[in-house]
Amino acid sequence: MGKSVTVKELAAQFDLEIPGGKAGLDRELITSDLYRPGLELAGFFTYYPAERLQMLGRTELTFIRGLSEAVRRQRLQFLCTDRTPCFCITRGEEIPPELVAAAEAKKIPVLRTSISTTRFGSKVTSYLEKRLAPTTTMHGVLVDIYGVGVLITGSSGIGKSETALELVKRGHRLVADDAVEIRQAEENDLVGHAPELIRYLLEIRGLGIINVMTLFGAGAVRDYKKISMVIRLEAWQENRQYDRLGLDEDRMRIMDTEIPLLTVPVRPGRNLAVIVEVAAMNFRLKRMGYHAARHFAETLNQSLDDPEDFD
Repeated sequence: MGKSVTVKELAAQFDLEIPGGKAGLDRELITSDLYRPGLELAGFFTYYPAERLQMLGRTELTFIRGLSEAVRRQRLQFLCTDRTPCFCITRGEEIPPELVAAAEAKKIPVLRTSISTTRFGSKVTSYLEKRLAPTTTMHGVLVDIYGVGVLITGSSGIGKSETALELVKRGHRLVADDAVEIRQAEENDLVGHAPELIRYLLEIRGLGIINVMTLFGAGAVRDYKKISMVIRLEAWQENRQYDRLGLDEDRMRIMDTEIPLLTVPVRPGRNLAVIVEVAAMNFRLKRMGYHAARHFAETLNQSLDDPEDFD
């Protein structure tokens, strides 16, 4: 079932006046798109996205007042459908009584704000995009390393939380431990944060639960972070061939977004925190245009092509 926001929640969020249609405050907004029904007021109803929040600004209201009473009543009634979540009047404009009557008959809330149409539309769109964005929860640890959001995954007990603790001691910031709630804010843009119950907490086996912000200060945590790469920790397998150059780049799909994936084998003696930290630094370097593995391969190929280099 898709996400939705009730009109009541929207009105409370922006402190909106509700001059009419209070019986329909439980109606739901299912899309972040807004609509200004200018063509419909002119009589064109062939395509009318009624499921969107219908916003009427000074332009639409001025046009409505210029219509005859009969035409005005008819077209405002056409705007009120079973799918229409609500109407919102901006700039504190006077509401046409025909709209209130038609909305009351269909139990559609009529809201009003003193904010300008453009500003209010921007605020509502941003709010609805966050509330209606697809979300998922993954088992792992999310850390901000030099500005790179690194999601550390792996089986239980592999050392994810211990690695995160060492990274925090090295000056990086914890976002979430154990459960990471991920929201697809925009296309190819995943943002992770911790559930409210375990925010700033880190579980270390043998030590228990610690509060990172209390121990290390507010600079050691952050509430959310865009996920740039995934590092998967796995137990070292002797019979498996691990990438030693870094030319092969795996990717992991989370919802509708593919993110670079790096698999790091774990065995005694490997400093995972340093490896993860350097992986984040190397990721930044790649984004800046320098790929060490490719540079090495190109240099090697040039040397092989030029026999004089071996004389």
